[in-house]
Amino acid sequence: MWSDTKFTRLLGLDLPIVQGPFGGKVSSIELTSVVSNLGGIGSYGCQPFYANEIVEISNNIKKQTDKPFNLNLWVKDKDDHIQDFDSKAFDKVIEIFHPYFEQVGVEPPTFPLPESPTFDNQIEAIFEVKPDVFSFVFGIPSKDILEKCRQLNIKTIGTATTLDEAIAIENAGVDAVVATGFDAGGHRVSFLDHAEESLIGTFSLIPQVADHVKIPVIAAGGIADYRGVKAALALGADAVQIGTAFLATKESGTSNIHREKLFSKDARYTTLTKVFTGRLSRGIKNRLTEELKEFQHHLAPYPLQGKIVGKLGAYPANTESNPELKAFWAGQAAPILKYHQAKELIDNIIKQMN
Repeated sequence: MWSDTKFTRLLGLDLPIVQGPFGGKVSSIELTSVVSNLGGIGSYGCQPFYANEIVEISNNIKKQTDKPFNLNLWVKDKDDHIQDFDSKAFDKVIEIFHPYFEQVGVEPPTFPLPESPTFDNQIEAIFEVKPDVFSFVFGIPSKDILEKCRQLNIKTIGTATTLDEAIAIENAGVDAVVATGFDAGGHRVSFLDHAEESLIGTFSLIPQVADHVKIPVIAAGGIADYRGVKAALALGADAVQIGTAFLATKESGTSNIHREKLFSKDARYTTLTKVFTGRLSRGIKNRLTEELKEFQHHLAPYPLQGKIVGKLGAYPANTESNPELKAFWAGQAAPILKYHQAKELIDNIIKQMN
């Protein structure tokens, strides 16, 4: 039976379906709880939040579901060269974006930029709320953190963009691995090599990972309906992670204009860009992504770049603003989206798979 896999047995789930966690404050308590209540596992991207906020989010999710859910964090919370980013470097980036600030009629941010939540702060919330699942991207937590998760009976899921990363995740003692291809929407979460050197398609990556690791493999990227589920399972995956198709539903925390974009012809045209956060990510092409193609190596490091374009209303995506300056995360499978409600999407997958 398609729903009886190593992954569903690991977590006691009815369905091998993971809702992809969304950063940028577009995750929602409603979507997380709906997916969990329907038998999969809902996820909440906690990357933008401090520990006390994560505790509150978790408590609110628990009010809407008694099923397992997943909280997601970014292990590497800042880029390596951030310490070299001084006021002169900042001024150069502001110069690039000056025409856009003039267009929207806002003052650019000033140096230094405000601090962001750190992984060291956020992980304390994970230990406090003890979610059934803690997933992570952009690296692997320390041995001490993973051991504490085991002691607290928190299952862990790492995310890999290459076979080497998947093997490293298994060797670290993580319970399951997401094999995410470059066709996925949002950030390319590579950690052993540059993201630009780790661009493997989902359906090439899945069998490689499945052949080399024993822990459950979750396929991600380019999966938006039952056909992707069938293909992923046939290639050796034990579950699928669906991002863009859930992001497009009314239960997600994104903006209405983003949803409209995901169901429009514009969704046929995605690109990989660093313009919105300083890290490589896939979204729908617009004026900002196209005009700044040649400036990919002249941007601020993560998380500072997001604070700069945030002043343009570009990020996060739950603010209504000029669509030509906004981050519309989308995977390459967006043109086949059909469902506006999470239940409709899951019900159709079940119907076609049984």
